[in-house]
Amino acid sequence: MIQVSGVYHHYGLKPILRDISFTLNAGQTLAIIGPNGMGKTTLLNVIAGVACPAEGVVTINGLNRRASVEQELAIRQQTVFLPAEPWFPPTLTGRNLVLGVGELWGVPTRRLFDHTERLLHVFQLNKIADSNISGYSTGQRKKIGLCSALVTEASVLLLDEPFSGGLDPAGLTAIKQILKHLTERQDRTVILTSPVPELVEEVADEVLILDDGKLLQHDTVENVIRNADAKSLDEALRKLIFPETEAELQEYFVHEVTS
Repeated sequence: MIQVSGVYHHYGLKPILRDISFTLNAGQTLAIIGPNGMGKTTLLNVIAGVACPAEGVVTINGLNRRASVEQELAIRQQTVFLPAEPWFPPTLTGRNLVLGVGELWGVPTRRLFDHTERLLHVFQLNKIADSNISGYSTGQRKKIGLCSALVTEASVLLLDEPFSGGLDPAGLTAIKQILKHLTERQDRTVILTSPVPELVEEVADEVLILDDGKLLQHDTVENVIRNADAKSLDEALRKLIFPETEAELQEYFVHEVTS
């Protein structure tokens, strides 16, 4: 279980997160969504332990982040964090990166080699796996980052915009299906950020909507859509966060019909 309690964070004089509290049970996928610049990545960084909140506590499986060296190390053995734009050693090959990360997380050697090979094939990286990452395209770098996160077999995955970064349709299909498999069959927990409601609706059990650094709503995808009297998550978000855009769209369509 992941519990975020009273998290407040700021950059300089500008509050970014304002009293964020929620609980996520194991085996669920939570998508953090909201307008750009409203704190999605900052909240994920706090949960991942990359940023230390000015106030509040993050607890993962009964352990508090940054409470002590021992607790933090124990949490890091259970979690993996993939930033939206990770840094990779340019002279390292994709295969060596994935194997190295898996070894760092203590995955048994035989399983590590087998899992690495399967990930490279499913993300269509097997043909370039032994080439230096410096020669990879943006989309290929995104794929190898996802492979390195998935190979850890961590019980908690924290993924910042896993569907962006130039992923092709094959890559999008692979990561969506793998994330659903991890939560439904392996009881793993996933927290991700995404600006694309359509993709979130396909993989998330719950959504956490941020607006101006505040928690606007935390509920199941179905409840968010139902409560907004909408047909999709995209429409629900427009009604909740961008009501003026919804009104402008309706005016635009009316004008198209009458002109």
